[in-house]
Amino acid sequence: MKPVVYIDGKEGTTGLEIYERLAGRNDIDLLLIDDEKRKDREERRKCINSADLVFLCLPDSAAIEAAGLVEKKGVKVIDASTAHRTDPGWAYGFPELGSDFEQRIRNGLRVANPGCHATGFISIVYPLTKMGLLERTAQLSAFSLTGYSGGGKKMIAEYSRSDRSPFLSSPALYGLGQNHKHLPEMQKICGLETKPIFTPIVDDYFKGMATTVPFRISDLKGVSSLEEIHDRLYSYYENSYVVSVSEKIADGKIYSNALADSDRLELILAGNDEQFTITALFDNLGKGASGAAVENMNIMLGFEATSGLNI
Repeated sequence: MKPVVYIDGKEGTTGLEIYERLAGRNDIDLLLIDDEKRKDREERRKCINSADLVFLCLPDSAAIEAAGLVEKKGVKVIDASTAHRTDPGWAYGFPELGSDFEQRIRNGLRVANPGCHATGFISIVYPLTKMGLLERTAQLSAFSLTGYSGGGKKMIAEYSRSDRSPFLSSPALYGLGQNHKHLPEMQKICGLETKPIFTPIVDDYFKGMATTVPFRISDLKGVSSLEEIHDRLYSYYENSYVVSVSEKIADGKIYSNALADSDRLELILAGNDEQFTITALFDNLGKGASGAAVENMNIMLGFEATSGLNI
């Protein structure tokens, strides 16, 4: 029998993108709730417990409540909210980080989907700490450009208005209090002793993301050139179909929406043998959200990891 999949919160941006990736597949059965009952707790409980796998595309508090509605043994849950990303009882849904991450996803019942900005930061920093090139005491900073779709339906509507503020035509820095909701997972997953100084930036384009972390060569151990760092990262991800490292050191420009509509992520190194940057380029709704969720579903249900993804 085909596994039954239910999306709790299909009407939100992430839920809709997951639905679009699943709607045409013939290897699963999508369970759909009646529109007039989509906020009915008991009807949602029935759907959750009729499914083999459930996506939670809800605000944090609602996701915690929905996870508590699971009663049937063996129901698998992927939470797209922030609620469970640092919870040790939930697997962190980033399989490319290593076989231990992939196995926890494959064998687990509860998976927390990474945050979009966190995905970019962690894809850069985790391998450096894992390979022993970067001390866990490192004092890091990062900035991350995103399209406005990352703000959900309210922000999309704001940017789509014909009478919108002229300020929306320029990049907007936010999270200025250094308390962005992705910071805890950035620190925990990378094993850092100190949270990075992080500046998220939303700009006037629909989707696409570029997360950049600056370094000095002196920050890293056992390497003396940018080429060495490139080669180590290239080898780390060389067996992945989703995450890759650009073949060459970059020169020129990096456009943050270059991988819009893709579900993969590419790391781009730029700079010199004294100081350099690493940029994670991806789609905030792809590997940064819905694409990653479908990839995790594939692994949990025993499908090819990239099934239904735009790679």
